[in-house]
Parts: sequence; structure tokens; C-alpha cells
Amino acid sequence: MTRELWKGNEAIAEAAVRAGLEAYFGYPITPQTEVLEYLSRRMPELGRTFLQAESELGAINMVYGAACAGVRVMSTSSSPGVSLMMEGLSYIAGTEIPAVLVNVMRGGPGLGNIAPSQADYSHAVHGGGHGDYFPIVLAPASVQEAIDLTVLSFDLAEKYRSICMIILDGSIGQMMEPIQMPEMKPIQRKDWEWATNGKMGKRERRILTSIYLDPYAEEVTNLRLLERWKHIQQDEVRYKEYFLDDAEFVVIGFGTAGRVALSAVRAARAQGIKVGLLRPVTVSPFPHKVIDELVQRVQGLLVVEMNTGQMLEDVRLSVKGRVPVEFYGRLGGVVPFPDEVLSEIQRVASSRLSLEVNPREEWFERMMAH
Repeated sequence: MTRELWKGNEAIAEAAVRAGLEAYFGYPITPQTEVLEYLSRRMPELGRTFLQAESELGAINMVYGAACAGVRVMSTSSSPGVSLMMEGLSYIAGTEIPAVLVNVMRGGPGLGNIAPSQADYSHAVHGGGHGDYFPIVLAPASVQEAIDLTVLSFDLAEKYRSICMIILDGSIGQMMEPIQMPEMKPIQRKDWEWATNGKMGKRERRILTSIYLDPYAEEVTNLRLLERWKHIQQDEVRYKEYFLDDAEFVVIGFGTAGRVALSAVRAARAQGIKVGLLRPVTVSPFPHKVIDELVQRVQGLLVVEMNTGQMLEDVRLSVKGRVPVEFYGRLGGVVPFPDEVLSEIQRVASSRLSLEVNPREEWFERMMAH
């Protein structure tokens, strides 16, 4: 297949089209607006639905309605816009219907800036909306991976009647890389047994709702969501491994932070440091079992993120205090350089690590000292 040069946001948009996207509802916000701009032209060309809503709140509720009808539907936004969508996402989760949302993350909190950040990790992974629900969350580290995960997201959402989110920082949305696009899939509207697709008089009436006034009925719904999540945890964990066979230390990072860390790991390897990299691709479900196996044979871990250590807490949950965990983060839209991460790897490899050290506090002290 021919490789073409594509910008991340536009590549995600085209990948969604080729995956059978039937309807898109969104609202412009930097650094993801190119998705909206691209689809505003592409979807009408194909006779599909595009609508710029009056707000992010309007967009996610349009997604909700289309998803109830069994349509392959998607919205995209960036950090503050995704916050506005949380009520609608909780309704979608409670109604048990499939929907795809892409968050091209930016610096915050508040309006922040339009620089790349990973500070929405906890927001996405641990369920930003109200109530008990468990979204599938995918974290690409390149434009090609963003394309592949966009296609996958629709299949996962429909398989599990779930929300599937893709979180990537603004640098991946804005960068250009050579990629291979998937083949165009024809739209094949499936006759889902749950969809309210207008076949009145031909079957019993279907009602989709997220309201259960009887607490016991709500409990049954929550247990059903949890049972589905157990299957997702068992079957849908995805990650990338680099140089782990003989690693004495392991760096863990997702998305751009993981990509930068890989360059640093390769440089450290050239210096004779036995270090590897684990890059989670599904940050929800998180690769707890993989980390559990790693800590039985390594001396320590270094978590690298573009936030204050949000994934760090999931790593520590996996480690259970068995090996030291170190942390390095950059904040507010600052992307770490490979040399920074290399310095951290060198520090970890040459230091006497302690289980007693709080990784976030120790990192904060070093950052403030500089």
C-alpha cells in the first residue's frame, strides 16, 4: 500500500470515514478543529451526516440520539470541551449504547493553552461523568497508531455497547507523518436488537433509557456494566514492549511521553544501561498484569508523563510496593525532550532506590529546585 503524508487530526477524520462513520457532531476547539473542518467537507461528499452543534453539550447529546438509532457516530473535542460533554457521556454509558469520542488534549486546568498535554488521563480513565461506568480508553503514540485505533474504537464500542475514547495530546493531532490508510468499508447498518431504528409495527417497542428509579433495578444495571467490564479487562488489554527481555529498569509512558521515552531508552541502551519501555496502548483497561509480571524481575520503574503523575497512581496500584517507583513529569503543555528522560534513566540506574520515597513528592522537590 502507498504511504502518504497526513496530519494527525485529518488522518483520524479520514480513518473514521473509512471505518464506516455515518454521523459526526462536534464543535470547534483548538487543537482538534482540523477534524471538524475535514469532516465538514468529507461527510457531505459521501452523503453522510455532519453537523456543527451550537456547543459541546449539544454535540454529545446529538451523538447520544444517533447512537440510540444504531448509527456509527463520533464526536471530537479538546480538554475543556470534553469536560462539557461529561453529562452526556454518563447518559450514554447508562443507556449502554456504543459511541466514539476523541480528545486531543491541551494544557490546563481551565482554558489553559493550546499546547500538548496529558493532564486528562484521570478524567478519561476513571470516568469523568457521574455514576459507575468504565470507558475503554486508547492512547496512540503516532499518527499511524491514531488511525489504527480510530478504526478499532468503533468495533470495540459496538462489541461491548460502550463508550470508546481516544486520548492523544495536541502534538500528535498537529504533527505530519507518513502513514497507510485502511481500505474504505461500506456502511453496513446492522439491525441491532437494542436500537430504536424506527421499525414500528414490525416488532415490540424498544425503549432505551438511563433512568432507573428503583434502586434495585439501578444496581442490576451497574452489575451488568461491571460484568461487561470484566470481559473487557480480560480480552482487550493492549500495550507495546521495547527491550524488556533483559531489562533491569523499566520506563512506563503512554502517548507522546512514551514515544519520547523510547528515544531516551535507546540512547541509554547505547550507554550500556539495561533499561526497557512499556507503553500502554489501552490505558483503560490498564495493563496491570503485565506490570505485575515485570516487578518480579526488575529493580525499579520510572513513570514518565506530561502531567503531575496521573497514570503513576495506576502503576503504583500494580506494583503494590514491591519495587521502587520513580516519576518524571512536565506540565502545562511542555513536552519533555529525550535528553531529560535520559538523565532520569541515568539517575535511576545509578541511585540507591528506596521503597520509602514518595515518587511525586521527590519529583516535585527536584523540579522546584531547578
